[in-house]
Amino acid sequence: MKPVRGQAGFSLLELLLALSLGLIFSAAALQALMADGQRTQRFGQQLRQRSEQRRLLSLIESDALEASAVSAEPDPQRSLCSLAGRDPVLQLTTTAGVITYSVGDPPSGIWQGQVVMRCGPAYGIDGRSAEGSAQNRVVLDQLPAGDAEVFRARLDSALGAVALRVMGQETLLELP
Repeated sequence: MKPVRGQAGFSLLELLLALSLGLIFSAAALQALMADGQRTQRFGQQLRQRSEQRRLLSLIESDALEASAVSAEPDPQRSLCSLAGRDPVLQLTTTAGVITYSVGDPPSGIWQGQVVMRCGPAYGIDGRSAEGSAQNRVVLDQLPAGDAEVFRARLDSALGAVALRVMGQETLLELP
């Protein structure tokens, strides 16, 4: 059959080639968007973790300001709560009672990964430690399991400070 003059168009081969190229470019763009979304999600998680680490360090610092004695080698027998197999990392003696920070397995399934727990006097309405019964609370979760360096404290008596390491971030807290 002879093509009719004046009617121009694409052949089936040209249409299939254009469709294939369009699909390839669309797949590449979709792949790039998904990778960017994953990077954004990881970045958001890192920001949240850093914020929680700062909050934990602020809590320890406020507890340390009230402490009359600090030990980076805590005695589990002095803890006011059951440590339930968690490793005590830092112990502060305050007028309201002993505060023990420990790291290990979570107390229940709602927490993800290892946790840092604070066992000590509850906080009153004024935000200060109140005498009375002790509370055992998770202050940081989603720590990688099996990493001994995830949360540790080292007392530096020459500087009069405690060196705290939380998930690779090291901070020096000066003692009063």
